[in-house]
Amino acid sequence: MNTILAGKLKASPLLDPNRYGRADRSAVGRWFWEIDRVLLLLVTVLIGIGLIAVAAASPAAGERYSGAALSVAPLHYFYRQIVWIGISVPVMIAISMMPRERAKRLSLIGAAACLVALVFVPLIGPEVNGARRWLGVGFAQVQPSEFLKPFFIVLTAWLLSLKDKDKKLPVFWVSGALTGLVAVLLMTQPDFGSTIIFGSVWIVMLALAGINLRTLGLLGLAAVVGVVLAYFFYPVATVRIDGFLFGEGDNFQVENAMRTLTAGGLFGMGPGGGTRKFGLPEPHTDYIFSVIGEEFGLIACIAIAAIYLAIVARVLVKLLDEEDSFAVLTAAGLAAQFGLQALINMAVNVRLAPSKGMTLPFISYGGSSMLALSIGMGLLLAFTRRNPYLKRSPYVVTWNGDR
Repeated sequence: MNTILAGKLKASPLLDPNRYGRADRSAVGRWFWEIDRVLLLLVTVLIGIGLIAVAAASPAAGERYSGAALSVAPLHYFYRQIVWIGISVPVMIAISMMPRERAKRLSLIGAAACLVALVFVPLIGPEVNGARRWLGVGFAQVQPSEFLKPFFIVLTAWLLSLKDKDKKLPVFWVSGALTGLVAVLLMTQPDFGSTIIFGSVWIVMLALAGINLRTLGLLGLAAVVGVVLAYFFYPVATVRIDGFLFGEGDNFQVENAMRTLTAGGLFGMGPGGGTRKFGLPEPHTDYIFSVIGEEFGLIACIAIAAIYLAIVARVLVKLLDEEDSFAVLTAAGLAAQFGLQALINMAVNVRLAPSKGMTLPFISYGGSSMLALSIGMGLLLAFTRRNPYLKRSPYVVTWNGDR
């Protein structure tokens, strides 16, 4: 009897120990062995930390946004974040399973659609806190600039990689004009923080594409001149920089965030024990890093910063022996955008940068942010996939299987 039962269990395809072995060439099997599982694990850890952090910040956010016409439950944002994660994670996995060529096509179409949407944002978008950055109404509001970030990077990488096929193509000027167009559209919203992200990532990708040092130096000088001109002629930048340098305007937010972050000491006041978080303007989004510091301590903040650093470093190390210039530019650009956004958010919370209204990747609450970051991470996972049958070395590349 036991022999018969064991035979049936062994014959079951679901329990077959070789189902997802290296010999499995199904779509799921190939994905399982080709995906960077360490990178996927680090992202999963960030999402888990984000859920805990949103749960801690949700009562403060709920109290802040409750009023005579609206009553927000203490865990309202936590429950909504669960829904957004349930939508975003399958999207990330689905995109990570795409071949590179299909991921590129998706990104080019997505970039075109987001650029069109970005044109209409200042015209028909609802105004929230003095800015027009969204399209739609109520629960269905989306922020096109967030979705444009990963698609823009793939589009720019594709343009710059065309230089390998024809040295005479003006890819520098075309990519620069594209970046300038995006910057103009963003500054009309206004969204100065995202403008800096797009410009910085473009310069990083140019450096990786092999642009000469003189041109990079001129671009750096142009960036400094641009910030100075923005200070004098762009009111949003003037207010933010004055607040940061001279303690004017909304500098109170950054000061309060710093006090909240350090209030918990090394080990924090414990889950739900924070009180200063109730004075933060956006405890569940822009200043969630400060909430983590108050309730879970500075050690937790350092650990989170280390995870972001590990993700960026993992991608860069993975690209050391990559020979496809398009894949290198795409993955490095996506990693740079991810790391730079995290760095800016944390810098604001520790009073090293003026307030920019930028979320902490995979930790802050937000539907558009979570879904857009999942798309970007899905693309990053897709472009860092490695065929287990492809043996690589710095000198010899042999191909023993199909991608």
